[in-house]
Amino acid sequence: MSAIPSIMLKLGTKAPNFNLPSVNGGNLTLNYTKNSKAFVVMFICNHCPYVQHIENELVSLTKEYIQQGIAFIAISSNNVEEYPDDSPEKMAKKNYPFPYLYDESQEVAKAYKAACTPDFFVFDENSELAYRGQFDDSRPGNDKAVTGTDLREALDHILEGKEVSKDQAPSVGCNIKWKAGNEPEYFK
Repeated sequence: MSAIPSIMLKLGTKAPNFNLPSVNGGNLTLNYTKNSKAFVVMFICNHCPYVQHIENELVSLTKEYIQQGIAFIAISSNNVEEYPDDSPEKMAKKNYPFPYLYDESQEVAKAYKAACTPDFFVFDENSELAYRGQFDDSRPGNDKAVTGTDLREALDHILEGKEVSKDQAPSVGCNIKWKAGNEPEYFK
């Protein structure tokens, strides 16, 4: 299990659009977030121990903030030929309280400069990147409680109309499992 940090996309970047299939049927675009106070695009997958480590708290946090007008979208961009546990059929079994999309071409991961799972991107009501980085500083084996502190703080600041601190720590997790020859330049 090697730890890869986030690339840390430039704050203020406009959210790249996408049109991806949901494991619950149909396709979803960024338009899904149009009536939200802010939205979170997160790159996750089923098999990653870093995602599994935060999964229960992530579900709890999303349920809490969805009630406050924050939209959440999860995207898996992994190569399912090499990692079949991340296939759309297995993704559908998660039954998350947010849409779980499959990025087969891996182009959406590239557009967001996603590097690892989990990788979080918080956009404000203007679709501008306000936060990118870690859920919190808990990692498998470090004995720190999983709280979602960093993501919570960013979302609370947005909901309160405050500026999100620019002092942001990268997420750390398993690298996105790129298809052969599809690794983006930023990841090499």
